[in-house]
Amino acid sequence: MPRSRRSRTSGRTYGRSSRGCWGRGRRSDGRSQGGGTGHHLADFYESLLGWSRRSDAPEWVELAPSDGGTGLSFQTEPLFSPPRWPSGASEQQMMTHLDIKVDDLTSAVERAVALGATEADYQPQDDVRVLFDPVGHPFCLFVRTDGGT
Repeated sequence: MPRSRRSRTSGRTYGRSSRGCWGRGRRSDGRSQGGGTGHHLADFYESLLGWSRRSDAPEWVELAPSDGGTGLSFQTEPLFSPPRWPSGASEQQMMTHLDIKVDDLTSAVERAVALGATEADYQPQDDVRVLFDPVGHPFCLFVRTDGGT
């Protein structure tokens, strides 16, 4: 039987279909981010990625790429505390982050910053830029330099 999950902040239940990540197909329908208002985060990533909204509820927004691939979901979490990056022993740890492949790193960083992102002070690689979305989730923009796709 498919499971559902309950938002920690609203108590609203978000069900998963049999095609969802806990159903027969055992595939992921997406990745969820929380923080502040889900709509604020969704607005940022919708503009950054050029994706469209698959669903839009008061505390939950789902974005999907035009090719039908795995999407992103955003939920409202009023008690969200942004992670620290690079990690510190006594602070909120980063759990996951997005890696976004771009063609031109400089222009992609400029665009992300114009949309509300902030560049991290520490940049570990020349072909990757670590940024923070408007509520503090780290994400990476990168240009593949090894000839891979």
